Amino acid sequence: MRSIIKLFILFVVTLALFFVFKPKEMTLRQYILKSVYPIMMFFGKVFPAKNAFLSNDKNIIPTTSFYNLKATSIDGKEISFSTFKGKKIMIVNTASDCGYTAQYDELEKLYQQNKNNLIIIGFPANDFKEQEKKSNNEIATFCKRNYGVSFLLMQKSHVLKNTEQNEVFNWLTHASKNGWCNQQPIWNFNKYIINETGILTNFASSNISPLDKRILKAIQ
Repeated sequence: MRSIIKLFILFVVTLALFFVFKPKEMTLRQYILKSVYPIMMFFGKVFPAKNAFLSNDKNIIPTTSFYNLKATSIDGKEISFSTFKGKKIMIVNTASDCGYTAQYDELEKLYQQNKNNLIIIGFPANDFKEQEKKSNNEIATFCKRNYGVSFLLMQKSHVLKNTEQNEVFNWLTHASKNGWCNQQPIWNFNKYIINETGILTNFASSNISPLDKRILKAIQ
């Protein structure tokens, strides 16, 4: 009974804070999800998902070069991945209306701490329970105003394996191209890490924070 009362009080306090300090471009649902994010991450550590963290331990070289890939940024510019040679890269599928959306904060912190040698690229996608319904302009505004995102965002696209899957995630999720990994995103905010020579080194699921020690080790 006491636990129920505590949860009710927490819910009321969360509602009050939302209406008093309403974040720009953030809905009540998004605010509540951001508030419960630490709890979600705690349970993710206690009950990790299968294949939550994968490593290319044998340092398998891709059969198709990562640097041949291209994508369009959220402001409409074509980006050639050949410009990323010599830097570590983290690619993340993102969404604005997800329990893990608070990871934008952690991704930005990681980027600011390592931007001399790390490129972070977010790929907004509406592939999971329609949690990214915003337009490209709305996504860019939401990320900037609520999380101060300054790392690279691409235009909204599809990241799951199907005929509409974007070129980059097609490479990331097919061993026939990247050399070893067939793991498609399990949910929003899955991470793929590529090293300075274009080798896919790691996959990390949603419940692994961008600031997790395994991630930090992988980008060193």
